[in-house]
Amino acid sequence: MKLTNDKRVLIVGLGLIGGSYAKALVKKGYHVSAITRSDSSITYALENGIISEGSTSVDPKLVGEADIVVLALYPQVLLDWIRDNQQYLKSGAVITDVTGVKCCVVYDVQKLLRKDVEFIAAHPMAGKEVYGVENSDDAIFRKANYIVTPTEANTKEAVALCEALGWELGFARVSVLTPEKHDDMIGFLSQLTHCIAVSLMNCNDTPGMEAYTGDSFRDLTRIARINDKMWSELFMCNREMLLHHMDAFSDAFATFRQMLADGDVEGMRDAMRKSTVRRALFDKK
Repeated sequence: MKLTNDKRVLIVGLGLIGGSYAKALVKKGYHVSAITRSDSSITYALENGIISEGSTSVDPKLVGEADIVVLALYPQVLLDWIRDNQQYLKSGAVITDVTGVKCCVVYDVQKLLRKDVEFIAAHPMAGKEVYGVENSDDAIFRKANYIVTPTEANTKEAVALCEALGWELGFARVSVLTPEKHDDMIGFLSQLTHCIAVSLMNCNDTPGMEAYTGDSFRDLTRIARINDKMWSELFMCNREMLLHHMDAFSDAFATFRQMLADGDVEGMRDAMRKSTVRRALFDKK
């Protein structure tokens, strides 16, 4: 299957990311439908032209008409949805996802799935600290990264289609990683950073500090406004990788603390110079 805008796209889970996918694809002329639990989300999306059709329950017609299905669901809910509803998928349909962990999802889905449909996983590295289709915005993709995570079970055609979807959505860069490399990378770049932000917010609860803070604290703790249900599930799904990176961070922090305790100014300055050089690589171009 090639990605052309005559393909019908179904989004299951019309929140921030699902809604942003819909906005981007509708602008490119795709017919986009949605299934989500909230009636207000469907109503909002229809009234604002974000989707053409929608339902708050699994509609066999919407599922059966879709050429591409995007599952914007938590990992366990995604697995349950495949188990309960794959019989409605048309033969040849391609399924993808937006889930932040892969190993605990991809292989189980591919084992469950019918042989005449294909699941190719992806991770849009974009978001906001707000939720719901009302806050959806396809502009969040424009300077962001999109990662496709195929396995040996995937066809070259499905991988190419998923890569093309990333470009069509407007991402600045599209990469391909194995599920294992993805989960190692995401454990460091995303999950560890959220753990640090949460811990920083919880290590000092002196009243009134918000009256004195500067932008450095705000920038460092932006992601501490966190969806506890989603992120705790993601952490548990990737527990071993995340623990590895937490230990590495703890060691690095202890080393820096010891330099401070020892009065090792040159050691601290060397660490700062190295971090400055490395941080420049992460600036959005």
